Amino acid sequence: MMKRKGGSLAAVLALGFLMAATVGAAAQDARAIMERMDANNRAQNDSVFSIMQIATCKFGISGGKVKCAAKPTIKKIESASVNTGAGGRDSRAIAFILEPASERGIGMLSYIYDSSRKDNETWLYLSALGKVKRLVASNSDANSEPVSLFGSEFTSEDQETGKLDDYTYRLLATVTYQGRKAFVIEQIPTKARARKTRYARTVVWVDAQRYVMLKAGMYDRRGKEIRRIITGKVQKINGVWVTRSITIMNLVTNRLSNMSLSAIHFGVRIDPALLTKRALTDKAFRERQLNALRAQAK
Repeated sequence: MMKRKGGSLAAVLALGFLMAATVGAAAQDARAIMERMDANNRAQNDSVFSIMQIATCKFGISGGKVKCAAKPTIKKIESASVNTGAGGRDSRAIAFILEPASERGIGMLSYIYDSSRKDNETWLYLSALGKVKRLVASNSDANSEPVSLFGSEFTSEDQETGKLDDYTYRLLATVTYQGRKAFVIEQIPTKARARKTRYARTVVWVDAQRYVMLKAGMYDRRGKEIRRIITGKVQKINGVWVTRSITIMNLVTNRLSNMSLSAIHFGVRIDPALLTKRALTDKAFRERQLNALRAQAK
């Protein structure tokens, strides 16, 4: 009898250790998946010159499909970025509006840091006012709004790379999504990060072969989904998997933005001076720098 009891206790303990090991392995695997996706995201920023279009509109549901309820506002944007820092884990990027003509020259400069101990930095230049404004790159607290990319639904928080230590990860499932094997990963902010974000939880679908995001849902502290990201048109360019279309939906305001990549050029020689505040305010200097990039892109 005693032997049977001892055997049962041993089995229970063994099962407990096995469960703990399984949970630990799942967390480790989820982190490894996110690291691979982050590495691919960084590769998309390395010595890159690109042209994109951002279309923004109020949306509604018609016939089971999401459609713009009014004519979207469209902005054409030119951008350049490089990876910096140890191991190329930080990045610097600058972007300018080309169209509409009334907004041409409005620019945004961003310094993104991998370390959780260093806040990202963003500066906005309003050409009509001739002033540079330093912005908070991510939320200063959970109730504030992050920086919007030229008035669209894309924000600095949604576009961040790195800072993986700001979250814990859990692999929820492996599924088939739109014909592709995908990992479904839950991302929970740490206590320190939770003070700076609106998102209490994010669920990300990661392509199991290409390690790009397929979609994501962001939830508030009440468990309500408030934003959703859907991607499309993934293409391998210069050995890097590139997402050419990203749509972000604000489920609170029923407003969406789609970012479509018109052109992307890798291995471009970018003068570090372009990625400074001088390029925001000095039009002649900026155009010389951009013309050099445009010539390389031909």
